[in-house]
Amino acid sequence: MNPVRMYTTQVCPYCIRAKQLLQARGVAQIEEIRIDLDPAQRMQMMEITGRRTVPQIFIGDTHVGGCDDLIALDQRGGLLPLLGS
Repeated sequence: MNPVRMYTTQVCPYCIRAKQLLQARGVAQIEEIRIDLDPAQRMQMMEITGRRTVPQIFIGDTHVGGCDDLIALDQRGGLLPLLGS
């Protein structure tokens, strides 16, 4: 399974929803990068993605986007192949 990395904050409902969906699809481990604890990580996220909102989700080297993007990917049937399961 491809590794999953997610930029998050502690009290973000979209982050929680994205984690729930990924776990429901068999993801056992998500590398969380808490941008609320480290402002430098927020700047890095913005440089990499061009976005300011969380979550920002990466599966392997692919930037999926935010929670809505993840849900849309799943509904199109593209999430499981990207996860490699």
